[in-house]
Amino acid sequence: MSVGMAAPRAPYACDPDRSRGRLVAEPPSRTRSPFRRDCDRVIHSTAFRRLKYKTQVFVFHEGDHYRTRLTHSLEVAQIARALARQLGLDEDLTETLALAHDLGHPPFGHAGERALDSCLKHFGGFDHNAQTLRVVTSLEHRYPEFDGLNLTWESLEGIVKHNGPLTDRAGAPVGRYREHGVPVGIAGYDKTYDLELWSFASLEAQVAAVADDIAYDAHDIDDGLRAGLFRIDDLKVMPLMADIIGAIGAHYPDLDDDRRGAELVRELISHFIGAVFAEAERNLSAVKPQSAQDVRQQGRALIGFPAAAAGEEAAIKAFLYQHMYRHKRVVRVMADAEQILFDLFARYQQSPGELPPEWLVGAEADTEADRARRIGNFIAGMTDRFALTEHQRLFDLTPDLR
Repeated sequence: MSVGMAAPRAPYACDPDRSRGRLVAEPPSRTRSPFRRDCDRVIHSTAFRRLKYKTQVFVFHEGDHYRTRLTHSLEVAQIARALARQLGLDEDLTETLALAHDLGHPPFGHAGERALDSCLKHFGGFDHNAQTLRVVTSLEHRYPEFDGLNLTWESLEGIVKHNGPLTDRAGAPVGRYREHGVPVGIAGYDKTYDLELWSFASLEAQVAAVADDIAYDAHDIDDGLRAGLFRIDDLKVMPLMADIIGAIGAHYPDLDDDRRGAELVRELISHFIGAVFAEAERNLSAVKPQSAQDVRQQGRALIGFPAAAAGEEAAIKAFLYQHMYRHKRVVRVMADAEQILFDLFARYQQSPGELPPEWLVGAEADTEADRARRIGNFIAGMTDRFALTEHQRLFDLTPDLR
């Protein structure tokens, strides 16, 4: 099948008619599949709307055209749907996972995550994946019969495991969780609703994960060019980029840099989508899974970059780390952003009454760990803009973050 054509539903796709259901049973929708209903609930959540003012790399007020967590999530969803369509997967579940994957990110991007992880180091730390699970299972308060969004098991599984298993079959943490253990938010919820942390997630979740990498790399290049942190010709140190830039120059010798950059991003996304699709076809042909459960029981991911593309993608990340994420301008702003969250956390610990009244309901029964997590949940839900406003309210001097 050529890239871009829609495939019929594959036997290894998640079937909404065979969903494992929701923690709180609900009557089925008359007009939507369970996975479409999940996706709509994510889109209408307050956490999703707040992504509009949460940093991707540049703080929201640095420019109207830079990515935010919201625009990034929409772009991930577009790439993920394209791959799901080609592979015959459930597009609604894929879109749900793509749109939900960053709901737990705090303000100020990875700087905010580092700050909250430090603030909560004695109380289980902070993990944005675990925070996303908290958002969709407890922190959203929109429905009369349950907290959270009451998503299907398949959506919750994909949120938690889109980057692979968290434990082995015996329950011992694996991978990046080996040193510090499974995050408390995930470990605690798993006791209530077993998400099979030892298995790989569905292909829909695996597609959402690789789409995140593709979008991140391509669009951070676009934002870095727009910000003047590097030039198009600087990217030629990477063979893949040199080839794409050369081909663009051959086809459009008089193209201005803005259009050249946009064409580069398009070609890069197409290149990686094609590589992932070809690798998925090879893996699926070799394994021949006959159900979504067959996929979960494989000892490896079936969706990912082939070796050559993985090397190309790693080179892009290394370039961006050196020229963008560690650029002195970005580092300075993010250091100030971290300090804002340190200040807020300490102030709320010292004076809990500074929290909004709705965040103090039941607080009198909190343990020290409960209080810290309550503060962490409040700060994690802030937008960049609200964090700055709160800091200005509580402190005499607030960094400008420019």
